[in-house]
Formats: sequence, structure tokens, C-alpha cells
Amino acid sequence: MGSLFWNLSRFRTSLLFIIASLTYFIKALNYHSFEKPKKLELPPGPKPWPIVGNLPEMLANKPAHKWIHNLMNDMNKEIMCIQLGSVHVIVITSPIIAHEFLKKQDAAFASRPLSVSTEIASNGYLTTALVPFGEQWKKMKKVVSKELLSPLKHQWLHDKRIEEADNLVRFVWNQCSGPNQGGRVNVRIAAQHYCGNVIRKIIFNMRYFGKNKKDGGPTNQEAEHVDALFTVLKHIFSFCVSDFIPSLRGFDFEGHEKIVKKAMKILNRHHDPIIEERIEQWNNGTRTNEKDLLDVLITLKDDNGNSLLTSGEIKAQIIELMLAAVDNPSNAVEWAMAEMLNEPELLQRATEEIDRVVGKERLVQESDLPKLNYVKACAREAFRLHPIAPFNVPHLSMADSIVNNYLIPKGSHVLLSRQELGRNPKVWHDPHKFLPERHLKRDGSEVVLTEPNLGFISFSTGRRGCPGIVLGTSMTVMLFARLLHGFSWSVPPNESRIDLSESVDDLLLAKPLVAIARPRLPMDLYHKD
Repeated sequence: MGSLFWNLSRFRTSLLFIIASLTYFIKALNYHSFEKPKKLELPPGPKPWPIVGNLPEMLANKPAHKWIHNLMNDMNKEIMCIQLGSVHVIVITSPIIAHEFLKKQDAAFASRPLSVSTEIASNGYLTTALVPFGEQWKKMKKVVSKELLSPLKHQWLHDKRIEEADNLVRFVWNQCSGPNQGGRVNVRIAAQHYCGNVIRKIIFNMRYFGKNKKDGGPTNQEAEHVDALFTVLKHIFSFCVSDFIPSLRGFDFEGHEKIVKKAMKILNRHHDPIIEERIEQWNNGTRTNEKDLLDVLITLKDDNGNSLLTSGEIKAQIIELMLAAVDNPSNAVEWAMAEMLNEPELLQRATEEIDRVVGKERLVQESDLPKLNYVKACAREAFRLHPIAPFNVPHLSMADSIVNNYLIPKGSHVLLSRQELGRNPKVWHDPHKFLPERHLKRDGSEVVLTEPNLGFISFSTGRRGCPGIVLGTSMTVMLFARLLHGFSWSVPPNESRIDLSESVDDLLLAKPLVAIARPRLPMDLYHKD
């Protein structure tokens, strides 16, 4: 009897335990089944107005990049969402978050937004950098990376680049009063037109559109050409209202469309006759050897032996190549020279490095560039502190994504802040000071201009990364090294320092850099043709 009672007691205890466990399980199941999932939020940002979003604030606080960066600083945020019309514009100033967009989830952000300016500049999206993700982009990316900017083509075009580096030295020398005497040099003109000369040389095998100028400087045609390129660059993705409210396209309230069309008309006027004549020469057999990149583009064939590219694609891609080549190197070198003129010991150290590597009996060559670590450190510091544009070319989200625990809706425009990535105090010590030494490596290994960790942006990375890193690096460092090697530089006598103020509308020097240059090498080196 006692044994039976004991067994019943054990049975009741077990039954109660089972019932309690089932009750708990059912309650837990019901709780999780009906619990509302946590809703992901957009990155923080200003409260938008209905329909127009934050467009009224943007229009009242031009330029837009300063308004955006001031908002982020006031909110103390490294990622922010601004609604412009119905478009979510996501801005990033943190390298860690930028890495999430361009490295870990690059596939989701590999497209480009549509805009009035980019449609005009790319001749209806026929090019590479400005084109939305799709078959046209894949086709043109392959052409540019494998056929135009490959290591083999870079070596093939070496002599043309050196010819323009020699012309640069001759042009600056001609601004001097005579041997061992100084002259005032507009460094911006020298730098921008060197870049224009290089890209014209490797594409068209010509420096001038008209008659050569004796001093090696730009003619009116080249000045007009470079000005048009910079005009187009200034208006690409320039926060035009109609880009965020497409129904307003065609009204051109801000005049952007008219400005870009006028600049493109200038570029086409200079380019099209050359391109059309060259196509005709290849068609009639009067030209049979490739001498420049235009020849390469014309002679590309598809699998059936037909021309791979239309004349429209060739014309559009050439303009995009020129747009990509003229701004970054010239801006970095102008800013670096301005900063170093105010810190003469930096100028001296860079010049001494070139003398140690090259000597004074010949001009610096591309083969010397890997050894010029301090010169490249100065260029890197200019890219970090003084980028050519406030933001990189926008990426477009192709699907809803989650980044840094925030929802990034499909169709969002993603902007990496070139300005604030490079000036982020969490990454860079004393971020507003020009300190080239921060880029030198302790083991003395080679300094490069790229920045894979996105501490700043010199050349874009990821699937939409810049295919012209090698060309851009060689143009930047050669321009910089030739100016430093060939001349001694000083502040004009009526000034104590170079004014380092930024332009009101962009990140260029407010006033073009003008400095005194004095030849420092044997005279025969300045007269190479």
C-alpha cells in the first residue's frame, strides 16, 4: 500500500511538471507568434515636409554640401538620411559604415541614380561611370578596364605622357624672366592644362585643337575645352531639384540643364570632327595602325567581326574619360603646393627627396615615382584634406538593405562624404592640419595614393571603382614631381602667406594659386620638345 501511494505521488508530480511545462511552452509560443517584429528605422535626419521632403531647407541653405555637413555635425551623426522629394539621400562620414556599403554589401549599391546632367553628359547613358547598373555598364566597363586602361595600354602610352610632362616644364620655365630668375605662375592653369594635355594626347594624339602655342601653354581652344569639362563636372549630381522631383524636368528652374548642354556643345564641337574623320579613315583604309585610344575604340570588334561600339558610344566615352582625368590630379597638386608654400620645410624635404633619387642632371621620370615616398605622402595628404568634391559619385540602392542596423530603402541615393571621411577626428589625429608624415610607413615600404580602408577617397572603390588608378596616380605624381624638381617655389613678394580659404561653392582654393617659380636645373633640360 505504501509503495502504491509513493508511485501515485511520483505520477502526480510528473504530471504537474508536464502540464506546467506545456503551459509555459504554449504561452511562450503565443507570445512570440503575436509579438510585432521590431520595425527597422531609417538613419536619423531632419524631419521632412510632405511631398517635397527637405527640399525647402536645401534650397534655403546653398551650397547643399555645407548644409548637409553642418546638419551632421549638429546632430553628431556619421550616417544621416535626408529626404529630397520622395528620395532618401543617405550620407556617410564614417569609414567603417562606408566599408559596409562599398565592400560588404557592394552588390546592392552598384547602380547610379538618374539625373538631368548625367543623362546629357553620357549621351543618354552610353558610358561607364555615370550609367545605371545593367548590360550597357557591363559592356563599357569591360572596354574601359581591359582595352583602354590596362597595364599594357598604360605602358604603350608612356611616351605621350612624358611628352606632356616635358611640355609642362617648358611652359612653367617660359613664365620665368630668364635663367635663375623668377616669374609668377598660375599653378591652377599649369596643373589643369597639363591634365588636359595628357588626356588629349593619349586619346587624340594631339595637344592642341588649333595652332601650337610657342610657350607650351593653352590656346583659347584648350582653355575653352578645359573650362567646359570643369563646368560639366560641377553640375553632375549637383542637387538639382528636378533630379528629386522628376515631374519638374524640362522646366530647368535652376538653369542646370542649359549650362550643361552649352558645355557639352563646346566639347562636341572640338571632339566630333576628329572622331568622325578618324572613323572614316579606318573605314576607307587610309589609317591602318593604332596610335592612340581613339583608334582602339574604333577598331574594337564584336564576336561577329562588326564594330563593337557605335559612334555615339565612342563620343560619349571619350568625354567621360576626359572628365575623369582633369580634376583630381590638378586639384590635389594645387592644394599640396599651397599648403607646402606656407610650410617651406615640407617643400624642402620633398625637393631633397627628388634630388636624392633623381639628381639634377635629368628630369624626373615615371620609373622614379615608386621611390618618391614623401612626394606621394604629400599628394595623399592633399587627397585626404582637400578632395576635389564634397561627395563621391552617388550609389543607388537596388534593394532594401540593412546597414549599421538602419533600413536603407530601395532607390536611396548613397553619398560617401569625401570631405568628412578625410577629416574624421575619430580616424585622423589633428585632421585639419596638413601632415604628410602621417602617410609614411614605418618599414619604409612604398606609399600609394589609394586608400582601401576608406579613411579618405582618392579613387573610388568597389564594383563602381575607378578603373584608371594607375593613370591617375602617374598623372598626379608626375605633375607634382616635375613642378618640385624643375623649380624653386616661393610666396609672391606682396604676400606673407598663401590664403588657404576654400571657395564658397566648392572645395577648390578660393583664389587660384599664384606663386613665384625659379629654375633650379641645367638650362638644357627646360627645352625638350
